[in-house]
Amino acid sequence: MANEELFFLPLGGAGEIGMNLNLYGYGEPGRVTWMMIDLGITFGDSTHPGVDVIMPDPSYIEERKKDLAGIVLTHAHEDHLGAVPYLWERFGVPIYATPFTVSIVQRKLAEVGLLDIVPIVEIPLNGTFEVGPFELDLITLTHSIPEPNGIAIRTPLGTVLHTGDWKLDPDPVIGEPYDMPALRRLGDDGVLGIVCDSTNVFTEGTSGSEGDIFESMRELVARKTGRVIVTCFASNVARLDTLCRVAKATGREVALAGRSFGRMVDAARENGYLQDAPNFLDEDHFGDIPKENVMLICTGSQGEPRAALSRIAADDHPRLYVSEGDTVIFSSRQIPGNEVSISRLQNRLVRLGVEVITDKEHFVHVSGHPARDELLEMYQAVKPEIAIPVHGELRHLTEHAKLALSTQVKQAIVNENGGMIRIAPGPAAIVEQVPSGRLALEGGRVVPLDGELVRGRVRALHHGSATITIVVDKVGDLLGDPVLTTNGLLEPDDFDIEDDILDAAEDAIEHLSKKDRRKDDIVAETVRLAVRRYFRNTFNKNAVTSVHLVRV
Repeated sequence: MANEELFFLPLGGAGEIGMNLNLYGYGEPGRVTWMMIDLGITFGDSTHPGVDVIMPDPSYIEERKKDLAGIVLTHAHEDHLGAVPYLWERFGVPIYATPFTVSIVQRKLAEVGLLDIVPIVEIPLNGTFEVGPFELDLITLTHSIPEPNGIAIRTPLGTVLHTGDWKLDPDPVIGEPYDMPALRRLGDDGVLGIVCDSTNVFTEGTSGSEGDIFESMRELVARKTGRVIVTCFASNVARLDTLCRVAKATGREVALAGRSFGRMVDAARENGYLQDAPNFLDEDHFGDIPKENVMLICTGSQGEPRAALSRIAADDHPRLYVSEGDTVIFSSRQIPGNEVSISRLQNRLVRLGVEVITDKEHFVHVSGHPARDELLEMYQAVKPEIAIPVHGELRHLTEHAKLALSTQVKQAIVNENGGMIRIAPGPAAIVEQVPSGRLALEGGRVVPLDGELVRGRVRALHHGSATITIVVDKVGDLLGDPVLTTNGLLEPDDFDIEDDILDAAEDAIEHLSKKDRRKDDIVAETVRLAVRRYFRNTFNKNAVTSVHLVRV
């Protein structure tokens, strides 16, 4: 054991919120066995047009897949398991998860035809199992989805607690309360390190309990005489349970809008949750119920353009609608980066005469992540020697490290994606920087986010595109005038500008030698550069330019 080492390597989720991919390695130099914890996604925004799903680049571990023992999923949120259907085939290893998470991942695998191919090992709550050289104990925590698990990772060099996403909620509504006795036992036995959620490190106090929302929401909904539409994350099964009880208490029937709600409800009932929830109203009958007797729960809290609420606000939904006097409640947090899309959605709703209520106006949401007092309580219970903050931007990680050091933790390491930390033997340190990046799901394919396909689209979005068609004979003389097609560069009546561009293309060909005119690649590239140069010099636009060359 003298030469063995314990490593932690994040390839996603460190230096950012979302897209989690964590690796733990154990062994001798050159003979390290790896275990992956979580394989998640994040979502595209306006900086990457046409890209809905973004994933971590797992190339480092893909090149070492023979040394990867398995994938362990902490819980069923998209940023922790959403990449499994798209990336699992690169590894081909077993997946370990608790029952609710298994139900969710099975549905995702079925959509891509992998359900009967991927080996899934279902682990009971609070279960103990082994993955390669790692002995794992699951510890029940609380979060905004059923069955969030902290994982005690035991090795001969020490124990590391990987918290996953968590909070300390005394009344989680759905599922078991957090297991503080297990955390204290772990701390008493000795914890080498903790890899811990940093999302709400700047929030004082506690995150609040899911159980506290019911009375506040009941009081709010009881005052409304129009339709009540509540938008929240579909994965927040506890919130759905709360809203169903609010609807019952205020004499309203509940309709659900959004495919993801259906999947979550089915998975929840499959595992014993939501047993008291009512039968949900079919969308087709939404308009048949008096508006004071209906509550619609729908997706779209982040302003997603194809989600149910955005379609309703745009009057583009075939069955659902709102009208003056209705109320839309945003029962969710605003994810950084979505501010513009959410604001645009809310303004559309207000124009329709709808009252919009967020957590700024009323108590309608609690976070699923620990605030400062909860972080302090975790550190006091577990008493780790080393703190490794994750699940946060750099400013979150830095503040978390300061907080950890204030609790007498010996070491706190601020690290971002690609930084390999040797946890033991100590002192812990970042010993290597490995390649890390992002992949995009594009038209059913997984491509590099910084590859030509996505970058070309971004350039075209910002600078426009131009295609010029030229027809030449065998010796390279033009046969007719070139034809120019542009997108985002010229107005339809910019005939003089178009003539200038075509003249530039013709001049470029005429200045070629007779020898070069016979070479298609030289003619095409010369024309492309001439057209691109014109747009850059005239309009300061680096237009995406292509040439269609026909030689007859």
